[in-house]
Amino acid sequence: MSIKPSSPLPPGDSPGASDPNTDLDRMLAQALRKSAPGADAELPDAPLDAVEAGLDPAQHRCGYVAIVGKPNVGKSTLLNALVGQKVSITSRKAQTTRHRITGIRTIGASQFVFVDTPGFQTRHGNALNRALNKTVLGAVNDVDLILFVVEAGNFNLADAKVLDLLPSKVPVMLVANKFDLVHRRGELAPWLRSMQERHAFAEYVPMSAKASKDIQRLFAICEKYLPQQPWMHDPDDLTDRSERFMASEMVREKLFRLTGDELPYTSTVIIDKFEEEGRLKRIAATIVVEREGHKGMVIGDKGEKLKRIGTEARQELEKLWDCKVFLELWVKVRSGWADDDARVRSFGYE
Repeated sequence: MSIKPSSPLPPGDSPGASDPNTDLDRMLAQALRKSAPGADAELPDAPLDAVEAGLDPAQHRCGYVAIVGKPNVGKSTLLNALVGQKVSITSRKAQTTRHRITGIRTIGASQFVFVDTPGFQTRHGNALNRALNKTVLGAVNDVDLILFVVEAGNFNLADAKVLDLLPSKVPVMLVANKFDLVHRRGELAPWLRSMQERHAFAEYVPMSAKASKDIQRLFAICEKYLPQQPWMHDPDDLTDRSERFMASEMVREKLFRLTGDELPYTSTVIIDKFEEEGRLKRIAATIVVEREGHKGMVIGDKGEKLKRIGTEARQELEKLWDCKVFLELWVKVRSGWADDDARVRSFGYE
């Protein structure tokens, strides 16, 4: 399912021998064939213990894989699919992901440490966006492989700005996501040629983050880029983020999903209390907005919107942690916080 950008055309073909689009169609077809060893192997439902599986620890592989791209190309959806569980929140609102989210998946002798990054921000230069862009740049310079995610067949200025930030020393894989939504795949041939001219991609992977077979193939393709070294995490770990952090993210996801485009992306969530009593977790959180009018949007008529945000977040956290959760939400106005560097840092944005 992968193709080297420099791969030659099939024997007997040459750029002048036929329609160049036909040749590129062949390249696209080659990319869709199963070319990675073990690409069709079923992934285990749970991590394999190296000793029980007869794996020599000296043969372990482990490495960091950054997932980058402009906002709303499916980076968080891809990370969750790779990990096998939700560790990064998703919504249709741009700039949903704001932190460096680490997802971990151990398969056989290989441990993949995936890093989901915020979409690089170019529209606003406030303190929040400067912090988000710093997170992106910090992530891509210290990894073993970069997955550059774009929508199959599309590439615009926002994509180009992210591509220009990627370091030359790290191999970059072009992940053409949402490939299942492309109805006339032959039209991707000119697009593929233009992408090959833009960057020396190590691999080209057309896929859908929602297709399990595509996820399996992506693992097989990525594996060879992992250094041979000991694992960094326990084999059953899924993320290095705390439960407190996951609680704030889950509330923020429901906030964005249930308010749509009405609420500015600068709203955020702060955890005020996180206590555990046996199988019960008690959480108090504050939703921070910038204006009084935004507060009304979050609370809704007779408090119904806030109640629904809390209910849906609580239900998902109970499913994630397999325990009872008591969640209490408040809404406060903090005017101009996204333009205040000190306030941005105090809210957990580095």
